[in-house]
Amino acid sequence: MSSSDFIAREDRFGARNYAPLPVVLARGEGAYLWDVEGRRYLDMMGAYSAVSHGHMHPRIVAAAKAQLARVGVVSRAYYSDRLGSFLEKLCALSGLDRCLPMNTGAEAVETAIKAARRWSHRVKGIPEGKAEIIVAEGNFHGRTTTIVGFSSEPSYREGFGPFAPGFVTVPFGDAAAMAAAVTAHTAAILVEPIQGEAGIRVPPAGYLGELRAICDRNNVLLILDEIQSGLGRTGRMFCFEHEGIRPDGLTVGKALGGGLLPVSAFLARADVMAVFEPGSHGSTFGGNPLAAAVAEAALDTLVDEALVERSAALGETLLARLAAVRHGAIRDVRGKGLWVGVELDPAQAPAREVCLAMMRRGVLSKETHETVVRFAPPLVVTEAEIDHAIDVFQAALSEVAPLHRASAA
Repeated sequence: MSSSDFIAREDRFGARNYAPLPVVLARGEGAYLWDVEGRRYLDMMGAYSAVSHGHMHPRIVAAAKAQLARVGVVSRAYYSDRLGSFLEKLCALSGLDRCLPMNTGAEAVETAIKAARRWSHRVKGIPEGKAEIIVAEGNFHGRTTTIVGFSSEPSYREGFGPFAPGFVTVPFGDAAAMAAAVTAHTAAILVEPIQGEAGIRVPPAGYLGELRAICDRNNVLLILDEIQSGLGRTGRMFCFEHEGIRPDGLTVGKALGGGLLPVSAFLARADVMAVFEPGSHGSTFGGNPLAAAVAEAALDTLVDEALVERSAALGETLLARLAAVRHGAIRDVRGKGLWVGVELDPAQAPAREVCLAMMRRGVLSKETHETVVRFAPPLVVTEAEIDHAIDVFQAALSEVAPLHRASAA
């Protein structure tokens, strides 16, 4: 079958809730993907940070195969010999006390919301049903109805209401606005350290530290969503480490599954996690032996192969090279570690058209809101591969917006 055949079948039988680029991928290895015709592509997307270890990392694949030969799913009705060591390792890396495993990022965020609300009622003393959580404009925390209910993106919300109350939205990166929004009913502040789906929006330096201080003054939980930014993506194991703070709650996912499985978790202080008792929350597949084995191998690989340090070093190269591109369509270049967004003027160079032009040249990225081209390759990418990707990006800009030809500074 050809690419067009596969695309036609997916379009015929699948829901139209995605607008993928017209490439049909069949195989991956390291920083590369191959389509069904055998053409190779350099992956500069990393599956939204889910493939931070590279495609089909041998160590993680071996861990999955070994566990598949033993047992896959037993449910949390029983203990397993794999879960405890995974939880211990993730707690040690994050500096938090306890971990509640789930499957998807949205499930981890829903778990965090439930924990914050129950903590606020039982510990802080906020009346039942009155708890509020402060979130940031431009947030993306998942696709459940509760989560899209506090999104500021109209396309995520349209037609899906009514939505749950109890959320207050303030501008992202504005600590003063966050402080002003706190009331006696505030249970938690929930933010992404860097907003991914909003276009790799980086807050001012010191923002997380200010949020930590606000929460400390007001007995409010600071919950950070590091589903995309965590596990080495920004050049630290967790993005909050850049500012030397620690949250009260943390959501992780994507790269936790090693590019093989959906694995997520909510981590928190012991007193916050203590609000859960048997029957109050759960997941049939959360923390299953296969997921635990794969996630533990993913964590070990990050540490043993120094992928976090690699992200920090190569991230400087990526950001510097992109910042050096001169083109009239470029409005901004921003990011941290191996996670950079290039904002374009859509009237001159629609981001999707640039991504299509890059795809034709063998480099894969994806647009965000028609204005931002993402650069978030697997952390195993090389400097030479980064240089090639930027050269392709410049050529794509010149093709899409020929009156504003790109050139290196």
